[in-house]
Amino acid sequence: MEQERGPEGGAEAEAEAEAAGDEGEPEAKKRRLLCVEFASVASCDPAVAQCYLAENDWEMERALNSYFEPLAEESAAESRPDTPSGPKTYVDLTSEDATDSTSSKSSTSENTQQEDGSMFSFITWNIDGLDLNNLQERARGVCSYLALYSPDVIFLQEVIPPYYSYLKKRASNYEMITGCKEGYFTAIMLKKSRVKLKSQEVIPFPSTKMMRNLLCVHVSVSENELYLMTSHLESTRGHAEERMNQLKMVLKKIQEAPESATVIFAGDTNLRDLEVTKCGGLPNNILDVWEFLGKPKHCQYTWDTQMNSNLGISATCKLRFDRIFFRAAAEEGHIIPRSLDLLGLEKLDCGRFPSDHWGLLCNLDIIL
Repeated sequence: MEQERGPEGGAEAEAEAEAAGDEGEPEAKKRRLLCVEFASVASCDPAVAQCYLAENDWEMERALNSYFEPLAEESAAESRPDTPSGPKTYVDLTSEDATDSTSSKSSTSENTQQEDGSMFSFITWNIDGLDLNNLQERARGVCSYLALYSPDVIFLQEVIPPYYSYLKKRASNYEMITGCKEGYFTAIMLKKSRVKLKSQEVIPFPSTKMMRNLLCVHVSVSENELYLMTSHLESTRGHAEERMNQLKMVLKKIQEAPESATVIFAGDTNLRDLEVTKCGGLPNNILDVWEFLGKPKHCQYTWDTQMNSNLGISATCKLRFDRIFFRAAAEEGHIIPRSLDLLGLEKLDCGRFPSDHWGLLCNLDIIL
């Protein structure tokens, strides 16, 4: 079992444990999440949400009551921050010029290394859309990786509506399916030239406190039937019980897929190894791809505050939050995981990485 944290001791270890307990999310990121939830409920701009939450000690119920409370006097109404009626002002990712969009499209269409049908590839990445700082440059960085590797499927977590619109424009050769349309959500992108969508399904997590669900699609690739799934399981150590319940739902859904199909789940699980053990481990017919490939050290930690400075956490936290589960079709050998690599390791011109998570690029062989 890999270590969850670095080998520091004393007070530093305590700080590190506290940081790891928050999914490495400092107070700032927790507050961003609250802002998105508030904005989704109130149908307002996140900047407005931040004002009301800050004025009410970041207590969601108090802030919402304050926002919706009828204002008796016009002067009081004038003191309320205006909700923009036009495009959201906090971020406009769709203002790229046409050249950018065209170049992205051409670079992906020209990458035909997988079109012979003998390979299949996908990327899974928590793109941290809740962090609005440098979001346009970070989104461009993510799209550069997508264009470079031209995967057949892309699993994304922490997508927000402006990011979704940007991806729809920049990656028009992909079909996008989302787990929701408001707040923040997951998405699966399917390369139109390679992957045929047959059906889709969103399975709610009934007791989530963080707007989480399981997104599933049924597709065919090179005459192979696949069920593809992604999720962003409940965050922070304090929500381990809910996260384990969500994992059980994911594993149950994987097992329910027809035996003739290959099943791939890829997403931000927020899992610690002990939690998987407490759930009884993975069923015998479901693989953790990283373990199956021999636990390669170069792609062990997808959330690493020592290497990734986006969140500004001083303590060192190294965790394997992003995981891939694989269930082969009953007739073995049709699709086999071959390699796994990290993405997003280079800093952008703004001095930050595309996300606080590394992405995972997985290549698989298709036996024709």
